[in-house]
Amino acid sequence: MKKRLISFDWAIKKILRNKANFGILEGFLSELITPDKNLKIIKLLESESNKETKDNKSNRVDILVEIEPGDIVIIEVQVDCELDFLHRVLFGTSKVITEHLAKKQPYAKIKKVYSVNILYFDLGHGKDYIYKGTTDFIGMHNKEVLQLNVRQKKIYQKELINEIYPEYYLIKINNFDGLAKNTLDEWIYFLKNEEIKPEFHAKGLQEAKVELDILKLSYEDREEYERYQDDLHYQASMIESSYVEGKYHGEKAGEKIGLKKGLEKGLKKGLEKGKKDIVLNMLKNNISLDNVAKFTGLSLEEIKQLTRK
Repeated sequence: MKKRLISFDWAIKKILRNKANFGILEGFLSELITPDKNLKIIKLLESESNKETKDNKSNRVDILVEIEPGDIVIIEVQVDCELDFLHRVLFGTSKVITEHLAKKQPYAKIKKVYSVNILYFDLGHGKDYIYKGTTDFIGMHNKEVLQLNVRQKKIYQKELINEIYPEYYLIKINNFDGLAKNTLDEWIYFLKNEEIKPEFHAKGLQEAKVELDILKLSYEDREEYERYQDDLHYQASMIESSYVEGKYHGEKAGEKIGLKKGLEKGLKKGLEKGKKDIVLNMLKNNISLDNVAKFTGLSLEEIKQLTRK
């Protein structure tokens, strides 16, 4: 029987914030970002992007850390589908950059930001399971890649222009076929299956195998973890139900006013009703407004409007 391990998304909100467990995060980030060397976390950061505030629509960052030599890593775990997720990632990265440039500092002091996104839904169109995004400037005529000059390299302490700009990692967990071909794949296997095989030797995984054992949780933490898992199942059911109901209303309306227009109108009406049902049911089950906002992707104001209708 395989050993039950805590899901990474819950661990990142609780256990991995403890400095004693930074080795787990360091292992994962090293395999992903710096496979040729061990990455070192300096400290956990608090910012406007990850404080527990009720009115901040951008409150989605799961963890924010500073790594040597002062760069910043954002890690987000996203379970539910968001069509504008790429825009949200851009917003979150930009916000972190501006927050960590002190007043009167020159732009050369802007910190390098890595945005690591672990996704359990299908984003975009592509068959790979890890995508990396960087910024380069390419000549429109000769396709030459613009380079830093000697003085810029000295000032910025960078060799390439793309080292200045944020790097984005999109890990599409559901696209992973389950075959661990290298140490990074071993981490992806764990993220998908919440299991670490005895033969795995990726950085940080053996420590994760010990620290993320569900049996190590206190009674209170285990109950909280089980409630969290139940909330995820409940949310998935509500989203599926709203889609089915919206489709049903669309098809019924289509019978009366023409299939195409009816589907559009009925789907919109049905999905609006489905959203309201989801919100009301979640609130009825004592799920906090912040968690309702997180699970549905709605702002607090939109939630309040739905409850007033």
